[in-house]
Amino acid sequence: MAEGPEEEEFVCVVEELQQQQQQQQQQQQQQEDKIELKEAGQRVQPILSRSIVASIVRLFWHENRIHTLPHTGGRGQIFGIEQESAIVDMVVANNAIRLREIQAAVIADQGVFRNINSVSLATIDRVLKRNHVRMKQLYRVPFQRNSDIVNEARFQYVQRTMEFEAEGAHHKFIFVDEGGFNLCKVRRRRRNIIGQRATVTVPGQRGAYITMCAAISNDGVLCHIPTTGPYNTERLITFLDALKEMLIPPEERGLLRPGMTLYVIIWDNVAFHHSRLVNEWFAAQPRIMMQFLPAYSPFLNPIEEFFSAWRPYEQMPLLEAMNAGCLAIGAEDCQGWIRHARRYFPQCIARENIQCDVDENLWHNRQERMD
Repeated sequence: MAEGPEEEEFVCVVEELQQQQQQQQQQQQQQEDKIELKEAGQRVQPILSRSIVASIVRLFWHENRIHTLPHTGGRGQIFGIEQESAIVDMVVANNAIRLREIQAAVIADQGVFRNINSVSLATIDRVLKRNHVRMKQLYRVPFQRNSDIVNEARFQYVQRTMEFEAEGAHHKFIFVDEGGFNLCKVRRRRRNIIGQRATVTVPGQRGAYITMCAAISNDGVLCHIPTTGPYNTERLITFLDALKEMLIPPEERGLLRPGMTLYVIIWDNVAFHHSRLVNEWFAAQPRIMMQFLPAYSPFLNPIEEFFSAWRPYEQMPLLEAMNAGCLAIGAEDCQGWIRHARRYFPQCIARENIQCDVDENLWHNRQERMD
């Protein structure tokens, strides 16, 4: 039976509706398959930006590649490995050498640098940076520091210390030093417009000082007494009396019997340590003696690290901050500083020059610097 016009029209409408439905499904599928560049980058690496993803897609679209091309063109390296090592050796031998001096030495050397006729300062600077050489604050060492007299004094100091330890009586070493703090200390740097100097009005006087005398041993901080102004002989005698009261019980004072602990005060060579009153004070103490440190040898005095170990206490008066700093330092800290000072004993016994008392200059291997 032949179909009528109405049935044909109905079939056409159904087919058109089916096609539209298929197109909508395809468009919906395409929408689901789409992904934003930012989301694509985050799937690969969280910090990958949208612009980098776009450049990768663009590179793949135009050149059909995703890898970078090898570096070509330009001038090759001027110096070889051996030549760069020679430049580093110049700096190691003379830390104060300038780039122009290195430049002149390279051009003049027709041995290692025989193929170098000219070189810029920027190239030398890049070579040094590539070999981990950087500008640093210059540590100035007095020429008397490693003289024969000083090296011999260090040897005698270590020998005397070892003799104390070898004797039958028990000796306890106590390290004493004074440190001063300026009440009017201000910051050295401020701000101003470029080309104009930063200035500030200050009092004409330098300001008052608070000086603290302290004593440490393997037992920790034994005594600390701050005072206004510098220490002198009278104030030092007062400190020594307070230290004696802490070390020796009242019933043992003035006595020297077998088995009693002997105390060795170790300090530097400041003038009032050699005064007559101080010598008379030690002569009256049978169980307390003093030993002087060699000149130019602060690394042998562990109390130097005591003063540098204080932490800043904000919104606190200076005297309270000084007392709080002393209380925060324990016996383990003092023991570590004493062990660190004793690590220089082998160099002192061998009368070796100690150019710089920084650990990395004496022990280049990091493991050897571990306490």
